Amino acid sequence: MPMSEQKIYGLIGKQLSHSFSQNYFRNKFDNQGIEGDYLNFELNDISEVNDVLYRNDIKGLNVTIPYKETIIPYLSEVSAEAKEIGAVNTIQIQGEKRIGHNTDAFGFAQMIKPFFKSHHERAMILGTGGASKAVDFVLEKLGCDVIFISRTPTDDNHFGYPDINPEMMDAMKLIVNTTPVGMYPKTTDFPEIPYNLLTPNHLVFDLIYNPKETEFLQKAKAMGAVTLNGQTMLEQQAEKSWQIWNE
Repeated sequence: MPMSEQKIYGLIGKQLSHSFSQNYFRNKFDNQGIEGDYLNFELNDISEVNDVLYRNDIKGLNVTIPYKETIIPYLSEVSAEAKEIGAVNTIQIQGEKRIGHNTDAFGFAQMIKPFFKSHHERAMILGTGGASKAVDFVLEKLGCDVIFISRTPTDDNHFGYPDINPEMMDAMKLIVNTTPVGMYPKTTDFPEIPYNLLTPNHLVFDLIYNPKETEFLQKAKAMGAVTLNGQTMLEQQAEKSWQIWNE
């Protein structure tokens, strides 16, 4: 079948050579006999996005770092949940409409469910980008008090990495890394938190999936913390995206 007749899906981002989505969806299409392809659209700047959004053959798109927030003004509509979160990672094509959704929140909610305990009522999110907003949305729904750790704090509940003290580490038994620090190829990097203050009561997530166990997770595991990478979240959000594209 000619490429023009295929269903074309894709991922909008900046550096995508090692992205999860392309391999995941290509394998899905092969396994399920779906006539389609999934392409990576690397943009130097979000201002280039209309060339992708309005391609005639595009049936659905995902969005990743660093465009989950800056994509919003280019869309026709944004779902109520994505609007509340303030970030979009899935775009539904309906005629001329380009509708933004957030399936990261669904993916994170599915991932955390089996691990979330009553003593995880306070959480520390590392990073303040689009993924952090989806994580915060889910944790707030679970009744968590959340603070953000950022290299450049800009809000009342934002703190710098040097601000992390023993009291914070003791109170916040749930820590989620939403930054790309430690992602391939810079696998020896890790967020600068006091790992010696982690305990077996801590639940530590890293949204990174490549490598499967980052330095962040290795250091947390060495202190007895429960650790999990982002693989399950990615798979769950991808399937939710597929469902939205095919509604």
